[in-house]
Amino acid sequence: MTPFIRLHKDDDVVIARTQLIGGTSIESITTRGLIPPGHKVATRTINTGDAVRRYNQIIGFASQPIAPGEHVHTHNLDMGPDKGDFARDYAFGADVKPAPAKREATFMGIKRPDGRVATRNYIGVLTSVNCSATAARAIADHFSRQTNPVALAAFPNVDGVVALTHGTGCGMDDKGMGMQLLERTLTGYATHANFAAVLVVGLGCEANQINAWLAHSALREGDNFRVFNIQDTGGTRKTVHKGIALINEMLPRANDVKREPCSAAHITIGLQCGGSDGYSGISANPALGAAVDLLVAHGGTAILSETPEVYGAEHLLTRRAVKRAVGEKLVERIKWWEHYTEINGGEMNNNPSPGNKAGGLTTILEKSLGAVAKGGTSNLEAVYEYAEPVDAHGFVYMDTPGYDPVSATGQVAGGANLICFTTGRGSAYGCAPSPSLKLATNSALWRKQEEDMDINCGEIIDGASTVAEMGQRIFELVLATASGGKSKSEIHGYGQNEFVPWQVGAVM
Repeated sequence: MTPFIRLHKDDDVVIARTQLIGGTSIESITTRGLIPPGHKVATRTINTGDAVRRYNQIIGFASQPIAPGEHVHTHNLDMGPDKGDFARDYAFGADVKPAPAKREATFMGIKRPDGRVATRNYIGVLTSVNCSATAARAIADHFSRQTNPVALAAFPNVDGVVALTHGTGCGMDDKGMGMQLLERTLTGYATHANFAAVLVVGLGCEANQINAWLAHSALREGDNFRVFNIQDTGGTRKTVHKGIALINEMLPRANDVKREPCSAAHITIGLQCGGSDGYSGISANPALGAAVDLLVAHGGTAILSETPEVYGAEHLLTRRAVKRAVGEKLVERIKWWEHYTEINGGEMNNNPSPGNKAGGLTTILEKSLGAVAKGGTSNLEAVYEYAEPVDAHGFVYMDTPGYDPVSATGQVAGGANLICFTTGRGSAYGCAPSPSLKLATNSALWRKQEEDMDINCGEIIDGASTVAEMGQRIFELVLATASGGKSKSEIHGYGQNEFVPWQVGAVM
């Protein structure tokens, strides 16, 4: 293998496959100094102000002269004086292609009475406000298989009882955008197919009144959906006792399920990347994109998100929009984010993070170009706002922040029953009630943190696998996990602390 990776013939840089020392020969040039793995090397003379290309797309502008063989990174590459405000050709729908030939894969899913299909079978304890979080956790802890193994011993078909608490619900405008997002998120979880039953615990005097939320969401109490407040019940001890009793009533019904063959069309994947590195856009992200194309061909759905991390690459998505209105909605969300960050004293290029930069990523443009690769090549069918129910099949987009727990929370609220999460630095993440698969971008990470990673896409960098082959393996792992196979994050017990609804607006 060559010691570097060239992604496009017109690129100004190549990527170090491993650490390169000064004097290494690359395409008839010689490296100058040490180049860390995953980082960029200039292959031509680049003058100050020149655009620099990777993936044959602009990733930034030279902030000083760069010689052939020199390391290209934050010391000599930035967004330029206009902060990346250069023309992008949105070309709405220009790359739309015919629908793929229909394929029919199956997995062992759990069919709900209303026709929805689950990949897991939990009972959830949700909270209206931070004030009821302690009580909710105490209720769920009573049913922990680690500390009280007898509590669920008679209910082997129940994956567990999980408390999904949050830090908001009061001190906010009860009619503002923040409250609307919270209500929409809680509704998505309360009705999620992976919950056989849900209990909601409130305090009683919070801004997020349970009765108001129910009225706005058209939710109604029933055998598998119960709500109550601490103040009405008579305090914390009585609330915990009541919650445990209600879940004991729910357990026999929740346990009365079986897995059976279901079409892969019932799988909805939330696509995430965190702790990205210079290999993310070369290995794990395009391999996940190949798996997405396979899922779409089988009638399934994949949700790309993290709007601040597709910034600068949105034109690659608008070209795939099936309708102009779909592409325009994505651009409108980008404009909203530009305004939102500005009024909060920030800018869209507050990314990459220090860990991203250590892994070889220099600007948000470079990170975004690699991030959109998770979406494969399928047509963009729809664009949704945060936590909106995803009712389209195929490849879709949901507007979310780039912060992984907040983004994935919105995707699960929208109906994602599985998460695929690529990482090059080793992000620790899991997601209840939807299982999360971790895809390592490089073999060094896999060897160091194999207990946390579900598949090693670093084999692509090593030359041991192709993007297409790895995409097939990811798709097969998705089917196996949707059928009940445990992900590494589930084995470690991740999931309850990663429920983080998007909080916007003034805290009052």
